[in-house]
Amino acid sequence: MYKKELTLLKAKNRLRKRKIYTDVIDLASNDYLGFAEDKEIRKNAFLYAQKLSTHGAKASMLVNGYNEAHKLLEDYLKELNNFEDALILGSGFLANMALFELGRRGDVFFVDEEYHASGIVGSKLTNAKVIFFKHNDLKDLKEKSKNLNYKRVFFVVEGIYSMAGDKVKKEITDYAQEKGMLIIDEAHSVGVVGENLMGITDEYNLNPSKTIKMGTLGKALGSYGAYILANKEIIEFLLNKAKSVIYTTALSPVDALLAYFALKKLQKNISFYKNEIKKRKLILNSDSLIKILPSIDNKALLFKQRNLLKQNILVGAIRPPTVKTPIFRIIGRVNVKIDIIQKTLNYLKADIV
Repeated sequence: MYKKELTLLKAKNRLRKRKIYTDVIDLASNDYLGFAEDKEIRKNAFLYAQKLSTHGAKASMLVNGYNEAHKLLEDYLKELNNFEDALILGSGFLANMALFELGRRGDVFFVDEEYHASGIVGSKLTNAKVIFFKHNDLKDLKEKSKNLNYKRVFFVVEGIYSMAGDKVKKEITDYAQEKGMLIIDEAHSVGVVGENLMGITDEYNLNPSKTIKMGTLGKALGSYGAYILANKEIIEFLLNKAKSVIYTTALSPVDALLAYFALKKLQKNISFYKNEIKKRKLILNSDSLIKILPSIDNKALLFKQRNLLKQNILVGAIRPPTVKTPIFRIIGRVNVKIDIIQKTLNYLKADIV
């Protein structure tokens, strides 16, 4: 049925396949702090899980899928981030889908054009108007938001943009909170920036009453799932209206516990992690733990990735249509030695084809 299209993708070096990577030096994943491989976190989560009556959620949160592990994590997230209420979801994709259900007829979303693909999908399903502005460009945003004759106004950004590695500009978050409600996807900024490593909301000291924060459990926290933090009214609305909350089984309690104990470890050792992150940001010359390097084309991209794999080093080789042009995406993970990160960067910057 799709032989021609698959053949064309292969010819363009854009055919993707699943691979199992074992015992590699991982500079490709979003496990920024190494928590996905942390045996102490795993042990604590599993010991706690053994006390629960179920290790699976079994149903939607609104039936009987809401577990004490979910509440434990939600309460801790509220405490750490100073928000009124929290909602755990099955994934970051589902969370972004839910956020665009906040829009009704007569509302508007102003969305950064580099916002995550899950938000772009969500924006196509909302009944509100959606206007995209140039990436991190306050001038363009102001120009496009001159007319704010809408019932509700939302500004949608990422804390750290996953395929660029740059932070949202503070002037944009300030403008958003002045003119409406800020929605911020902190998937790649929690655990990486901020006084308490709680992301851009923490670093910029954003007003919780003017902010809706989405974060994931599957990146710096080394688990799986996502959460939304907001005021009680917004969380209650999402719980009753968001299809990606209502019509899906709740997150596994075990995943919630893995994230909970990851947060506990992070806060207990905050000085250590902040120091290690600072070192890696200097090596990467980045505001985040993401370093983007361009490639000549897809062929050169895959050639260099294969050569590094021969040295047991895995980097992200990101191709269109995920990005406009092929890039290497290198993650300065805390549990990878700095000299290995530097060696990898030097190789990728060299003219080798």
